[in-house]
Amino acid sequence: MASQSSLPSPPPLADLLVQAPAALFLDFDGTLVELAPEPGLIHIPETLVGSLHDLRDRLEGRLALVSGRALDDLERHLGDVRLYRAGSHGVARRRADGSLVGPEPEGLPPGAVAQLRAFASTHDLLYEEKTHGGALHFRRNPEMGEAVLDFARQVAAQFDLEVTTGKAIAELVRPGANKAGAVRAFLSEATFAGARPIFIGDDVTDEDGMAAAIECGGFGIAVGERASKNARYHLGSVTAVHQWLELWK
Repeated sequence: MASQSSLPSPPPLADLLVQAPAALFLDFDGTLVELAPEPGLIHIPETLVGSLHDLRDRLEGRLALVSGRALDDLERHLGDVRLYRAGSHGVARRRADGSLVGPEPEGLPPGAVAQLRAFASTHDLLYEEKTHGGALHFRRNPEMGEAVLDFARQVAAQFDLEVTTGKAIAELVRPGANKAGAVRAFLSEATFAGARPIFIGDDVTDEDGMAAAIECGGFGIAVGERASKNARYHLGSVTAVHQWLELWK
């Protein structure tokens, strides 16, 4: 697994676009916006959505957001965002016009939600309800990390679910909910046909998206401090991502 410091910076985006058509798949928290103590406290730069629309046009539509957030939560923060987008770790997918890509996925069983809520309440954790999943955040109580993961795995086994982990979070999702599925689904769309996929993300859940990009002839770019097993390049911060994407023009 490569440390971030050992990975080079990616070539300028303009140079890559000269070589071949590119499709960009962007994580959201920690990649496009700074992480916050709680999911609802993120700051969205006023120009972000407009700049992303400009980038979409430059890429002839081949731009997608692939987030762990539910799509309705993502849209609550971004407003009228007209991009391909995948939420709940890639399992819920929409085109830029809002139409579905694939079937609408199921949410968690009520019994699993009840157990997650009760555990969060008992242990002073934040439970984040998602349309297609549920997450326990322990950023404000980091010593609970192992206990949270153990509990999440117990609930997952009981209800035939899967656990995804990230920065101070354990989330329960339906089987197969990962960012690789979103990359493959979007690449099958006519808009993305023939493009080299580039996946950019900061967390362990982004490794699946990077792996899918590699399988389809592209590569991954890791953001921040975390070591990555699939990234070819590295960008040091959200600011560096914005600069590389040329969102500040």
